[in-house]
Amino acid sequence: MNVPMSPERAAKPGARPPAGLLDHRPSVWTVVALLCFLLLLPPVLKALGEDFYVGVASRVLVYALAAASLNLILGWGGMVSFGHAAFVGLGAYAAGIAMSSLGWMSAWVTWPLAALVGGVAALAVGAISLRTQGVYFIMITLAFAQMLYFLMVSLKTWGGDDGLSLPGRATVGGGIDLSSDVHFYYVVVGVVSLAFWLLHRLVNARFGHTLQAIRENEGRMLALGVPVYRVKLVAFVLAGALAGLAGALSANQNSFVSPSMMQWSQSGMLMVMVILGGVGHFWGPLVGAAVFLLLEEVLVAYTIHWQLGLGAVLLAVVLLAPNGLMSLLGRARQLLRQRALRQEAQQRVAREVV
Repeated sequence: MNVPMSPERAAKPGARPPAGLLDHRPSVWTVVALLCFLLLLPPVLKALGEDFYVGVASRVLVYALAAASLNLILGWGGMVSFGHAAFVGLGAYAAGIAMSSLGWMSAWVTWPLAALVGGVAALAVGAISLRTQGVYFIMITLAFAQMLYFLMVSLKTWGGDDGLSLPGRATVGGGIDLSSDVHFYYVVVGVVSLAFWLLHRLVNARFGHTLQAIRENEGRMLALGVPVYRVKLVAFVLAGALAGLAGALSANQNSFVSPSMMQWSQSGMLMVMVILGGVGHFWGPLVGAAVFLLLEEVLVAYTIHWQLGLGAVLLAVVLLAPNGLMSLLGRARQLLRQRALRQEAQQRVAREVV
């Protein structure tokens, strides 16, 4: 017997299906508000006489992209990598060498090249690392990162430990001058927005659902015939490519590349950003990068021991919001929803009494 669906559950023609447990769909209004904020930030800062913070905002977005690439494998894939900064550094060196040694100044060439180098390096590292699990995976990714770090230190042709200076920022054409911090900021906004849109499509697709299911119960997915190793390797390569793109943006902003970008401490910093914002939350990397870097800017003005204050903030977040700052927003929404339901129940009882 066919049971008719209730009007609340009946899907409207052309309507988006309801979000499932494995979906991460940000609100349209949240996206619009965030884009409006990012687009209006430079003129507002100029009016306030704080043009310096345009560069800080660009740095936040670049690190947000790098942290989002880590969140793809850590938050949605359950792969704890302590060598993710190596892909950021390789992308930065790929762009830097192409610009300084080969004279390739076009961003349309050097930035995709950086993403390709990051992806290929992630393919090589992941093909070996993903055959291990747990602490062994953590240590082998750390070992690969340190090997690449010491490799770049030993290559005196490209600066060695002193790093590599770039002749300037890349060119994109169309009258856009990336030597201007404002122009560079808007280009970074465009690139990062596109990357987050791709991550949104990826995580909410069948591949993203499969990746999250593997995180929850890898043995069961293997029993179901899912090619677990292949799915995890694809995610690892995509994360490496996005990290390489973030490295190219960072190299262009600073006009400098250093092996220190590939140290394990940089991987730890990216992990702190993800944890601070919320592991597995779509906006977690952006929130974590913004809080981390803005706190650094504020605390540095007062003390050289800014890491102590930052550690205290991180400790407070871990104790009060174990799932990151984004979980506080979810908790607030849940409280508001419970209050609304309680008020509705009270009104229903009052009407029945009358």
